Amino acid sequence: MKVLLVNHFPLQGSGSGVYVTNIAKSLQKKGHKTCIITPENTTIPSNIEEIKLHPVYFKYKEKIDGQQDFNFACFDPHPRSSLLFGNMTDVELQKYKGAFRKAIEEEIKEFKPDIIHAQHLWVASEIALEYNIPVVITSHGSDIMGYDMWPKFHDMMNKVANGCKKIIAISNDSKNVISKVFKEYKDKVITIPNGYDEKVFYKEEYDKKEILRELNINKDYEKIVCFAGRLAKNKGVDLLLEAAKTYEKENILTLIVGDGEEYTNLNNIKERLNLKNIIFLGNRDHDILRKVYNISDVCAVPSRQEAFGLVALEAIACGTPVVATKQGGIPDFVNSEVGILIEGENVQALEKAISGVLEGEQKFNPKYLAQYAKNNYVQDLLIDKLINVYKENLK
Repeated sequence: MKVLLVNHFPLQGSGSGVYVTNIAKSLQKKGHKTCIITPENTTIPSNIEEIKLHPVYFKYKEKIDGQQDFNFACFDPHPRSSLLFGNMTDVELQKYKGAFRKAIEEEIKEFKPDIIHAQHLWVASEIALEYNIPVVITSHGSDIMGYDMWPKFHDMMNKVANGCKKIIAISNDSKNVISKVFKEYKDKVITIPNGYDEKVFYKEEYDKKEILRELNINKDYEKIVCFAGRLAKNKGVDLLLEAAKTYEKENILTLIVGDGEEYTNLNNIKERLNLKNIIFLGNRDHDILRKVYNISDVCAVPSRQEAFGLVALEAIACGTPVVATKQGGIPDFVNSEVGILIEGENVQALEKAISGVLEGEQKFNPKYLAQYAKNNYVQDLLIDKLINVYKENLK
């Protein structure tokens, strides 16, 4: 089977990008062929082997042949683009559609897909429906956010929901939300949770001092709290900094991996609170992120809004317990044996839960955590459900 994967965002810096990468790898292992159409604004090569990539280039720092004269659009700011779909001019939107239509038509002719798996109930998905090829769509939550913010896209989204064969929700919460927004098409909505790449995220013994030196941190710490993700308002990093004001001690380090539009604001909060042991690491590759998870005592996921919460799953796979808010899909897989769930916007509860783990009041078994993730959420285990969806809709 040949599967054409169409995404609205680059493979790095977005949850849907990680999702597409993971399922493409798993499909290849099962003997299927994949091609990914994805927006890009840099020529840095991807590390995905044996998977055909078709970048749609947009303007950023480099001059790239054939690139659009504006950056790729987002639902909320991406580390490499601040252009929002709702702020695009009519000319930009038409050029955007034209660029994706050209890419899709080229791959229909060259790759000859049996099915198209598009990401988000959105613009590129609407284009994918123009051809006589079955289309299934995964909603990642941000498209529903776009529905709430920009009514002018409602007709387009309803057309997409009507035309596709299936809508895949990545959590039970997402399924409920999608079903309420698109009541007429709720029978099309199914849940297949996100999976993680077990070859990238796994438990391993590392020398904490050695990894800190690798990160240019020349001081030793007894305990480490980590956060990973985009530095955006809905990720709640400001709440983590407020909590750190209480839990931070001389021997406790907080590592923040990621970048985004909130970076300057978060640094200002750090200065205002006089926090000494908060280090912003910026965007790092997955090998570094795995090491950060493994040397951390707890991973904080203080999200205000979260469709699934893949970061929490990756941390658990590395044997690290999580303190996470009851948002989106997080309660689907975070239980009392792998982490602590708290209410959102509650700094006191966040601090108390983190301190409980750091001080040993809440104990977790790292080996159990890693095995729990491996037994239930490895992408290779979940891919068969997705393949069945493809096959059912090819009949």
